[in-house]
Amino acid sequence: MSSWKKAAKASQKTHRERHQPEARKHLGLLQKKKDYIARARDFQEKQATVKLLRKRALNKNPDEFHFHMINSQLIDGIHREKDKEDQHTPEQIKLMETQDLNYIIYKRNIETKKIEKLQSRLHMIDVANETPNRHIFFVDGDKEIKNFNPATRLNTHPALLSRRINQPTLSAIKNMKLPELDEKTIRKIEQAKHTAYKELEKRINRERELMIIQQKLEIRKALKDKTVTKPKLIKQGSKDSAPIYKWKYERKR
Repeated sequence: MSSWKKAAKASQKTHRERHQPEARKHLGLLQKKKDYIARARDFQEKQATVKLLRKRALNKNPDEFHFHMINSQLIDGIHREKDKEDQHTPEQIKLMETQDLNYIIYKRNIETKKIEKLQSRLHMIDVANETPNRHIFFVDGDKEIKNFNPATRLNTHPALLSRRINQPTLSAIKNMKLPELDEKTIRKIEQAKHTAYKELEKRINRERELMIIQQKLEIRKALKDKTVTKPKLIKQGSKDSAPIYKWKYERKR
């Protein structure tokens, strides 16, 4: 029976929508059903939008306040966000007003080289000793666990077990010829090392401050270029970071 229905449909004439009569040809193409559906849906969506806006207008409180009222302005009939000024520290403002970008880059390179020189001399040995660490030993049985001595296994002095670096063996300690240092000399060495670490910390902070100023000056310079499309502000600038803008991609020939 199903095969008969298929055969009957194959012989039927395909239904087609009528075309525009010759007498009405000057009026253009005759609207088909698909055109009517698209036009009707568009009209219904617009009616629903107007109805929703009318409802919101009736329910609106005239005394209601929103911060967007003072943070935006009307430009050509369109509400746009007001441009907020970046936040700067007094030192950043002073440098940005008195020095140019090349000077900031020059000073930052000097600080970077001095930091590398200090780091190569200090090696952060004290930090390495304070870092928690694990040393796993493998033994053969319970008897060896009871008699296990890490100083004997590592062949070093028990007082040096807590050190992560520079852990000499007993034979190396016997062959060492160490100068006799009094307490005053040791105190001076520790004081010099502490001063060097303090200087390193200050120079790292100074280099980071110069990097922030350099980024802000580069952004300010890029915003002055009128040949490209105005970028979109992604993140407002602060004391610790430069503002982030997104430029529209433009293909270069």
